[in-house]
Amino acid sequence: MAEGQAGANAMAAIAGAVSMQPEEAALVAELRTGSEEAFAWLVAQYQQPVYSLVYRILNDPSDAADTTQEVFLKVFRGIQRFNGQSSLKTWIYRISVHEASNHRRWWSRHKRQEASMESPIGGDEGSLLTLEDTLVDGAYTPFDACMHEEIRARVEAELRQVQEPYRTAVVLRDIEGLAYEEIAEVLEISLGTVKSRLMRGREALRKRLAPFVEKAGAELGLETSREDGAGRASRSRKKEAETKR
Repeated sequence: MAEGQAGANAMAAIAGAVSMQPEEAALVAELRTGSEEAFAWLVAQYQQPVYSLVYRILNDPSDAADTTQEVFLKVFRGIQRFNGQSSLKTWIYRISVHEASNHRRWWSRHKRQEASMESPIGGDEGSLLTLEDTLVDGAYTPFDACMHEEIRARVEAELRQVQEPYRTAVVLRDIEGLAYEEIAEVLEISLGTVKSRLMRGREALRKRLAPFVEKAGAELGLETSREDGAGRASRSRKKEAETKR
């Protein structure tokens, strides 16, 4: 029985190695030997993305830094069990979400959560900026940069109010840029559930941002998703008058 299980595990590892890209397979092989250089490269490559993801789940820079360290410890200790059935990036992100979620549950049991500061956007109807749009850093004038930061900070604050698990789905897709299939692997859910969570998360964020866009849209160059009744009525009357002429 034990030999059969060992054989099955070996076959799974071989199959995983075959499915990996050559560069990734070589990196995993080095990591499994305990190579400090390979691990240092891995940390340099993924530390910032992991920290960003964890931070947006925990909303606390100190907790995010501690959890990021824990993620890489788990990666280092668990690399022998990595079977290549998903990409290395997806596997690392899955560990990141798991560790951040565990920390958040621990925090909610022991302390009251506090709101932090700033980040992204949602809404998929074209009338609101996307998360990616607000985070792209272009060559702005000082005024543009200030405006951009104001929008980003407001969206970050509203995103923090979006309930889990919808917030994590939005972060993985619209900020981290993961494909739907990758998100399904990271969160270990179906593709349909990914799309459902994204839709609900984006809609929740859109509704939370609507008052801000309505109020500050003209000044910040945003467009509201729908026109107010007075504007529509005014245009309707104007068009009717022109027709009668």
